[in-house]
Amino acid sequence: MEEVLVVDGYNIIGEAFSTSVLEENDLEKGRDWLIEKLAEYQGFTGTKVYLIFDAHMVQGIGKKLKQKRLEIIFTKENETADERIEKLVREIKRVQRRIYVATSDHTEQWVVFGQGALRKSARELLIELNQVEGKIKHTVQEKYKDKPKSKFPLNPEMAELFEKWRRGK
Repeated sequence: MEEVLVVDGYNIIGEAFSTSVLEENDLEKGRDWLIEKLAEYQGFTGTKVYLIFDAHMVQGIGKKLKQKRLEIIFTKENETADERIEKLVREIKRVQRRIYVATSDHTEQWVVFGQGALRKSARELLIELNQVEGKIKHTVQEKYKDKPKSKFPLNPEMAELFEKWRRGK
């Protein structure tokens, strides 16, 4: 069964960062961080991710873009992220598709649950993102643990010398 995750971007950013990030209007930093985390999540789990941001935080008309293979949607000027999430859930709902909506907005959780989507709180998603990051690190370590770093066996002193040359020291 195909899995889809629809994320209320600013809701997750608000949970992940202190309120000072939101007060300082450093939302771009928060958006970049979340895009990076969700791209890793999508790549590792195979879950299709849609990331929704409210238009009132970004000037202009609504737009869709693909970044790091994520579908990122900025709502229209008078459209909330909740409205766009509800519309998207209706559009992508299929029998062989399990849809999760990540938001801590309790009203929104119940609305999308009524439409057949499963809900995930911001806190649950952040825990899951951290777990995936740990699994990725573990997988990389396991994959490269026994591989030689060079095709030619080198003693530690020669390896250190070559490493210094490589770094220009």
